Amino acid sequence: MSKPARAGDAAKEGVPFEAALQKLESVVNAMEADDLPLETLLAQYEEGARLVKICQEKLAEAEVKIQRLEKSAAGELKLKPFETNPEA
Repeated sequence: MSKPARAGDAAKEGVPFEAALQKLESVVNAMEADDLPLETLLAQYEEGARLVKICQEKLAEAEVKIQRLEKSAAGELKLKPFETNPEA
């Protein structure tokens, strides 16, 4: 019997961000549009929560990569905070 997949496991397995986000959107749409029984809604909610965690982990990984790829004027890799809105 296999154990249930955790969000961290799925993120490490290489689930693409776009695929997780698309699946999350379909889960949300199903929950909003359909008259689902409570058990199905709970299962959908759990799936959505798992997908949100995957997306958050992927975004955090991308942010760290961006920070590490910032270079100083001398061409050295330098950890620089990622600015979400540099014009503000």
